[in-house]
Amino acid sequence: MAKNIICATLFIIVAGILQSTLFSHLRPLIHASPDITLCILVYSAYLNGAMTGQLTGFFSGVILDFLSAAPLGLNIFVRTIVGAGCGVLRGMFFLDRFFLPLALCAGATIFKAFILFLLNFLFAGAISAYSFTTPLLWIEVLVNALSAPFVFAFLKSFSTLLVNQQEP
Repeated sequence: MAKNIICATLFIIVAGILQSTLFSHLRPLIHASPDITLCILVYSAYLNGAMTGQLTGFFSGVILDFLSAAPLGLNIFVRTIVGAGCGVLRGMFFLDRFFLPLALCAGATIFKAFILFLLNFLFAGAISAYSFTTPLLWIEVLVNALSAPFVFAFLKSFSTLLVNQQEP
């Protein structure tokens, strides 16, 4: 389990650096950039379970908090909850090549937006959140969903590092 968490966190670090440098140039074109780190977290959590999802979400959240301008602890909290939520779904559905990655990442993006909305409500607007009525959230959901099958296919080639080979 530790190997899976460390490897997934390393993949998320590389994806976080790519997101903050290379993919940030896509924002003016499509008004959103794909959240590849979220897709990697969803892949790892769905295939390894809730505990691995929580720990991967926590450690990747620490790294993403330092890479972003978000308040310290925000990414830790959100990614831990999303990792746990995706890990709970382990084994419930057959992981195909297209539809389940698309649905999982779209659902995780909406779940992340809902958590940020609740935090914004609880902390009286101190945390920026998505508005469910503007197209920005739905563009990001679409971009994440469309990039998910490609990210999952790429990560499948590293399944010996990212997926626990033992049965629970």
